[in-house]
Amino acid sequence: MRDRIISAILLLFLVFINLNAQVIAISTSSSAMLTDTLGDVVVKASKENFKLKEIPASVSILTAKTLNENGIITLNEVSATVPNLFMPDYGSKLTSPLYIRGIGSRINAPSVGLYVDHVPYFEKSAFNFDFFDMERIEVLRGPQGTEYGRNTMGGIVNIVTKSPMDYQGTHFNLMTGSYGSYGINGGHYGKVKNVLGYSLAVNYLHNDGFYTNQYSGKAVDKLNSFGFRNRLIWKISDSFTIENIAGFEKSSQGGYPYALYNDSLKKAEKINYNQYSSYNRNLFSDALVMNYKADNYDLISTTSYQFLDGKQAIDQDFTTDSVYFVQQKQKQNMLSQEWILRSKGKKRYSWLFGAYGFLQQFDEGVNVETYAAHTELLKKYDHRIMGYAFFHQSTIRDFLIPNLSLTAGLRVDVENDLLGYNYDKSLKGQVSNLSDTVYPALKSLEIIPKLALSYNFRTSNFYALVARGYKTGGYNSTFERPEDLCFNPEYSWNYETGIKTSLLNNWLYADVSFFYIDWKNQQIYQTVPSGRGSMLKNAGHSASKGMEVTLKTQRMSGFDFMIAYGYTHVTFLSYVVNAEKNFNGNFVPFVPRHTLALQASKVFEIKHSSIIDKIKLNALYRAAGEIYWNDENSHKQAFYGLLDARISFIHKSLQFEIWGTNVLGTNYETFYFESLGNKYVQMGKPMQVGVNLSIKL
Repeated sequence: MRDRIISAILLLFLVFINLNAQVIAISTSSSAMLTDTLGDVVVKASKENFKLKEIPASVSILTAKTLNENGIITLNEVSATVPNLFMPDYGSKLTSPLYIRGIGSRINAPSVGLYVDHVPYFEKSAFNFDFFDMERIEVLRGPQGTEYGRNTMGGIVNIVTKSPMDYQGTHFNLMTGSYGSYGINGGHYGKVKNVLGYSLAVNYLHNDGFYTNQYSGKAVDKLNSFGFRNRLIWKISDSFTIENIAGFEKSSQGGYPYALYNDSLKKAEKINYNQYSSYNRNLFSDALVMNYKADNYDLISTTSYQFLDGKQAIDQDFTTDSVYFVQQKQKQNMLSQEWILRSKGKKRYSWLFGAYGFLQQFDEGVNVETYAAHTELLKKYDHRIMGYAFFHQSTIRDFLIPNLSLTAGLRVDVENDLLGYNYDKSLKGQVSNLSDTVYPALKSLEIIPKLALSYNFRTSNFYALVARGYKTGGYNSTFERPEDLCFNPEYSWNYETGIKTSLLNNWLYADVSFFYIDWKNQQIYQTVPSGRGSMLKNAGHSASKGMEVTLKTQRMSGFDFMIAYGYTHVTFLSYVVNAEKNFNGNFVPFVPRHTLALQASKVFEIKHSSIIDKIKLNALYRAAGEIYWNDENSHKQAFYGLLDARISFIHKSLQFEIWGTNVLGTNYETFYFESLGNKYVQMGKPMQVGVNLSIKL
């Protein structure tokens, strides 16, 4: 039934396009102004400097207009807005996995790469941060290992913020809403004679929490978050530019609104546990980019640094009993350096060479209090990962026949993973050492190739590609048996074909793709035997197959529309746990079978009014499901949808908005897990309403 509903929605949308085709074709006064179509946008995540339509891969771009119209202020709110992209809410900023085409990882290193203003985010605990002053979000689906290397098996999310060379002025935004939500952000952007650009933007966000703990009568998930970003750009000459981007966020968050799941009633009970749980984090990132432009080539150096300092405190049993309480501290220092040398101009042969190196240092500690045994387990990890890579990519245009392009790439990745581990046990104040060791280094050398063909025909680009995906193995941060210390790398071969096209006199942009992923040694999330933590194990063989469709219109007569649909069928082909248990044929958990987004907006021009110039209406419907929550496929969330809406009143540089999220009050699960003999569930956030006021000076 759900498949029929989705098919009907797609059909109705296409019928609408067909009915309006003649109107659009004759409305040349409107469409003639649309010279810069979406397909002509240069994708900044493309190191070859390709336009969207030229890239032989499935790509989605969310512009600042799209983000602002839909009130998107975190990455998990992008879920389903981009086909086959899903980032669930697991109760805190610490646990923020990202899935594309069914590929993702709940714990440890990510399977989807995230870059923010040139800084690689290697830790998922940094993925969930507050958006402000965004320029765009670019999502490249499928393995990006040739250009980006490790842990980009599912794809890349590239986030770009505003630049003072492109945008100047001062602005302020004020927000207030239900559940004690309020926020303020502002920024100033300027430049001096097109030589020096500078900006400073700040952001503060607060809410009183959406979930109440019955035990304490207080909110579980109160949030305070403050951040700033500073950008300096110095154009020393026409050939040489230096840019520095620094950003910081400090967040204090209650978390983990987990309730016992009542199997007989098939619903969640009240959240009811006795120890306050939280996650506090300081996150700092900085990128130094130097760009030298010669007549025939560009040379780009990018140096980045990221510091993360986080502390988690969690009632591990989530009941009114005092069973386990866990505190986890993590400090990360990450330094990376990349050099890119690439050809310039749209010549028949273009090339790119690159070198990359990184060092990631962790200092982690885990304290587990076991109340019944009056013991405290103290674990410390000194973890260092370092690696380097060399990569190359070439593109030959008019390959064999006119308008056919061949792109081939190869990357060599070398990595070294070293872990020092100390394990103490404290019983009634007496401390005994159970382990103090440095494990042998895990070393790897990987070859990551890619091959793609694309054919340009008028306003359309057809492509086909094959690419290898790779995610590193490593050490589990929680393990209780020697065989659980390490997990192996996972690999994939990704086969994809698709088309990008502009139709109806550039009024409609369409991106359609089909994919098949052959996936070996998939890293699977499991609870450790005692239930006090989680780890990764490897399944034998998995496969993901599906499609993506994005249709986006230009604005005409005040209307514009967007539809984004993704289908992912991802299953275990071979996953044998033991002689009595296997999950062969089961769906991979945490992955929605369908994602769907429908957006419609209308702008009304108000004439002869001194109070209002425009009224804008916007609605976004996002849906996902079904989602299995465990390897056994014994519990799932059915297909569900969320409707967000807003109305904006605009007068010159002043804008007032009334907004609502989940306005239909949809009841749904965002997470489910089993531990300590119990079943737990987290329910989705309720309807929220509020107002915004924006001023541009």
